[in-house]
Amino acid sequence: MITAGIDCGAKNTKTVLVSDGKVIGRGLVLTGIDQENSIQASLISACGNGGISERDVKRFGATGSGKNTVTNGLMVNDIEAIGRCAVFFFPDARTVVDVGAEEGRAAKLDERGNGVDFVLNERCAAGAGAFIEAMSRALEIPLTEMGPLALKFEKGIPMNAQCAVFAECEVVGLIHAGAEKRDICKAIHDAMASRIVSMIRRIGVNPEVVMLGGMAHNAALVEAVRRQLAIRKLLIPEHPEFGAALGAALIAEERE
Repeated sequence: MITAGIDCGAKNTKTVLVSDGKVIGRGLVLTGIDQENSIQASLISACGNGGISERDVKRFGATGSGKNTVTNGLMVNDIEAIGRCAVFFFPDARTVVDVGAEEGRAAKLDERGNGVDFVLNERCAAGAGAFIEAMSRALEIPLTEMGPLALKFEKGIPMNAQCAVFAECEVVGLIHAGAEKRDICKAIHDAMASRIVSMIRRIGVNPEVVMLGGMAHNAALVEAVRRQLAIRKLLIPEHPEFGAALGAALIAEERE
C-alpha cells in the first residue's frame, strides 16, 4: 500500500510517498493562497517523481499549518512528524530541530521518536528562514549566496538584535560603517543560530542532534549551530526539507 505524507507549510507544500517503509517519491511546490490546490499539485509532483498514479495512493498523513485542508488524512502534529523522521534516519537520535521558512521547533525524543518535551519558535522570524531572507534584502544579496558568503568571513562582528526588524536596522548601520558584507553575513547566521540553540538548550542537548527543514541546506547556519552547541556534528538526512512530510507518511502507514 502506498501512503502519502503531506506537509502544508507557510511557504512550501511537500509530499512524500512511502511503501513498506521506503520512500518512493517526493514533490514540492510553493504554497499559494489556495492550499487545496497546493496540496494537489504537490501530490501530483510526488506521484510523477515516483512513477505512479494518484489512484495508487491509498492512505494520507497530513502535518503543517495547512494540515486540516487534507480532509481524508490522518492529522499528525509537527512534533510527532519530525520526531518520527529523525529516528527513521538516525535511530539513536534524541534531539531534533526543524527550521523552516516561517518557524522553528525543537523536540526531545524517546527511542520511538515520540516527543517527550518540545519548544516552538513561531512568533519571531529570527529563528526561521524568513530572517535570512529579510537580511538578504537589506544587504542586496541573493538569498542563495548568503550562506556561501558567510563561510568566507574574515572578521567576527557581534550582532545584538534578536528581532528581525531591529536586526535589519543593525545591518544597515553596519553597511554604513563600512563592514564587509561577508562579515555581516557571518554575524547574521550566528545571530539566527543563537536563537535556534536557545530553543534546543531549553529541552536539553544530547550528542545526537538531527536538523531538519529547508534551512539545513545552509552550510553556514549548520556550522554556526554546531559550533554553539559544542557538538561534533549535526545529523542531516539527504532531503531535510521533506522531514515532516516523511514523518507524517510513516506514521500514517504504521497506523493502518
